[in-house]
Amino acid sequence: MKVENNKGSNSTTDNSILHPDHSFETRAIHDGQSPDQWSSGIVIPPIHTGSTFKQADPVVQGEYFYGRSGNPSRTVLETCIASLDKAKYALTFSTGMAAVAAVGSLLKAGDHVILGDDLYGGTYSYFKNIAVDHGVEVEFVDTAIIENVEKAFKPNTKMVYVESTTNPLLRVMDIPRLAAAVKSESHHIMLAVDNTFLTPYLQNPLLMGADIAIYSLTKYMNGHSDTIMGATTTSDDEIYKRLTLIQHIAGPVPSSFDCYLVNRGLKTLSIRMDRHIENATKVAKFLEQHPLVEKVLYPGLESHPQYKLAQRLWHGPSGIVSIYLKGDLELSKAFLKALKIFALAVSLGGFESLVQLPTTMSHEDMPRELKEQLGITDNLIRFSIGLESATDLIKDIDQALKVAANFYTPS
Repeated sequence: MKVENNKGSNSTTDNSILHPDHSFETRAIHDGQSPDQWSSGIVIPPIHTGSTFKQADPVVQGEYFYGRSGNPSRTVLETCIASLDKAKYALTFSTGMAAVAAVGSLLKAGDHVILGDDLYGGTYSYFKNIAVDHGVEVEFVDTAIIENVEKAFKPNTKMVYVESTTNPLLRVMDIPRLAAAVKSESHHIMLAVDNTFLTPYLQNPLLMGADIAIYSLTKYMNGHSDTIMGATTTSDDEIYKRLTLIQHIAGPVPSSFDCYLVNRGLKTLSIRMDRHIENATKVAKFLEQHPLVEKVLYPGLESHPQYKLAQRLWHGPSGIVSIYLKGDLELSKAFLKALKIFALAVSLGGFESLVQLPTTMSHEDMPRELKEQLGITDNLIRFSIGLESATDLIKDIDQALKVAANFYTPS
């Protein structure tokens, strides 16, 4: 991930990688962004839209050759993401699912992968359909219980894949213990962690022993709901080489403009995440005392069963809150339709507040029996708490719950 430097390799003012002890906020603004890498000295990295690059020699390729293989706009972003996640390498992809598929492509026919049973619906569908069709043996277990993972190990196990937190049930993975269990079983097993909900600001999976971190950049890291992208980070040389080959040959690369948008979003990530957490905590506390709410799932509340684990591992609980309403599908629909500030939509992590019904939206493709087993039911609501006034958000939820109460039938 070299950063193009048109002023020559001897420039002493290039801050493409700052000192690792600099704060997250400083690295997010400066790492990979040095004006000295551009002949114009422009402060904001330009958008490189070209598909191909002039070569000085027909035999020896330059740093950039063809847009699918590399692009300065992409390099800027990947350099910054690697720094924020304290990783040696970062690779970006056209979508979050393209990043998931790239990690899945590290497996070959006959390999066994252990996955968390509470996964984003798209990730579940990829492994249950595409990976299986390619001959990969797929097994879903409750990875929050380390013993379940240990019992699932087989001689052909090559990967353990988890989310932390999980989507939509917000379960917390003990990544250091998972990593220890994986490495004690075999150093040839990769531990992959989807860190989308927390971002590198709140958790660095690689520092906890994971081999790969996966991100949907569409969510918090971009933060503005205006682009779709994904990323992986790793400090393992061999994994990086394999992922680079997949990125180059399969070609699921992002546009330079999308790289610009995500790069811009990273500059305010820390500020936005702090506000997401502040608002989500206030909303969760309000919901916890509401008579029409059966249960609140938010790792920032002491009532969450893994609250202490989250406090130990994370720098904050992010901005996703899930709840169970006291009712059925009709009550859930009435509540969702009555909301005025919250938009009924899939996705999360933008500055605007969103709400959805996972069982019919993000997890629609998951078998109903499995959803019911996990607790992804018709009364489970997932909020992505945005940056609006927390007071206004609570008022909106309160009025919608009053509408939904007309559909409540005491048992």
